[in-house]
Formats: sequence, structure tokens, C-alpha cells
Amino acid sequence: MPDHPPLPKRPIIDLRGVSFSYGNGPLALRNIDLRIFEGDFIGLIGPNGGGKSTLLKLILGLLPLQQGSIELFGKPLTRFHQWSCIGYISQQAAHIDRLFPATVWEVVAMGRVAKRGLLKFINRSDEVVMRQSLEEVGMLQYKDTPLFELSGGQQQRVFIARALTTNPCLLVLDEPTIGIDINAQEQFYALLQQLRERKKMTIIFVSHDIDVIASQANTFACVNQELVYHGKPEDFIKDDYLEKLYGKNIRFILHGH
Repeated sequence: MPDHPPLPKRPIIDLRGVSFSYGNGPLALRNIDLRIFEGDFIGLIGPNGGGKSTLLKLILGLLPLQQGSIELFGKPLTRFHQWSCIGYISQQAAHIDRLFPATVWEVVAMGRVAKRGLLKFINRSDEVVMRQSLEEVGMLQYKDTPLFELSGGQQQRVFIARALTTNPCLLVLDEPTIGIDINAQEQFYALLQQLRERKKMTIIFVSHDIDVIASQANTFACVNQELVYHGKPEDFIKDDYLEKLYGKNIRFILHGH
């Protein structure tokens, strides 16, 4: 029998004609068409104020959809309820109040509480999941340590562990490496690649560090109110999209490797 070509992959996120504005202000996003497929590691880049965080919040249902359509895992956003399959680490996660008394274990427990409901106690099966999640990110030995005593890179591993407690198939990270040193960043990226391979996880990663994320992501989505580019990182860097996004001086901020 002849071999049949593989069926095309179905997008797990599908945006069509999405526009958004805050109040009566100008459009923060204009006519965005974007499809993200299962297994993608997509680097979401663009200038400050270009709409990256707005785009994430629309996908996550944190902002109301004003124009266009969004589907998650084949369902319209308004009918999607399986939020536990999406792990989200916001920019605010990197800013820890030194007076915040929670231990690593307590922070990770928040992921299970969010999944089970506020009125349900953590049980033994929850604790097994929490231990496994901390082991996945190499932080189990710190489970009784106050979060504020950890380095920035260690804290981000804890937040990933918290996200893993819901067994997500999509991980969304909004500039998680801000304030983390280079060595910790490399370890962090290595962890994400391991999770992607072991758990078949799709990753959306917002970053300003274009050349580093280009070495990690298999696709770029470049947003500056509009979708300027969506494709392979190497094609983006070779063409003139950098100037379209950031202006002619962009190459001065790229690191050499």
C-alpha cells in the first residue's frame, strides 16, 4: 500500500483578525493572525509597548476579546474551560517581596490549590505531584527554604514547578530571565528544552534577548502592534525585520557568541 502523507498538525492556539485597544486609546494590537502548533517553542519578541504582553493576556483570557477570534485547543475562547492545561509565569513572578514568608513547598502548593479549588485541602496525591514537579526542576532539596532566600534562577525554577503541578501541555513565560545571570539563564533554557522533549510541551517565551532566544526557539513571532514576522528565527535575523521592529541600531544590542 502507498504511504500516505502525514496529516497536517492542528494549531493549539489560533488567532484570526485580533485587534485590541485600551479604552479610547490607539490600537495596542491590529489584525493579528497567528497559529501556534503543538510542540512549538515560539519566541515572542518586539519592542516595549509593542503589544506582546497584551497578546498573551488575550490568549489567556485575562483581557476581553474585542475584535477577531481566538481558539484554544480547537475551542473558541468563550467555551474553553481547561485552564489547568496552560501554565503561565508572568513578569510579576520575578519581583519577590523580601517580606513574603512562603516556602518553596507552599509556593508549589498554590498550583495544586488553583487546580483543586480553594476549599479543598492538599492531600497525599497532591504531595506526590508536588514532589515530582520539584524533582523535575531540580529544586526538591529546597522545599523548606523561604522563597526570598533563593537566587533569581532558583525562584524561576520554583515557579515552573508550580506550573507543572497542573500537568500543563502549554507553558507561557513572560520575560522570565529578567534579572537572572548568564549562567542561570543557560541552565533555565536547558530545563525548558528538557521539559519540551520529555513532556511534549508547547512553549511560548517572551524575551528581549533576540540572539539567545533565537538559539532556543524553533519559531519567532514578532509583534509591534501588528504581526511583523512569523517563521524561523534564522530567516528573521538574515532579513531586515530587525530594523522594522527596533530601528537601525538594533545590531548594537545583539550579543556575540
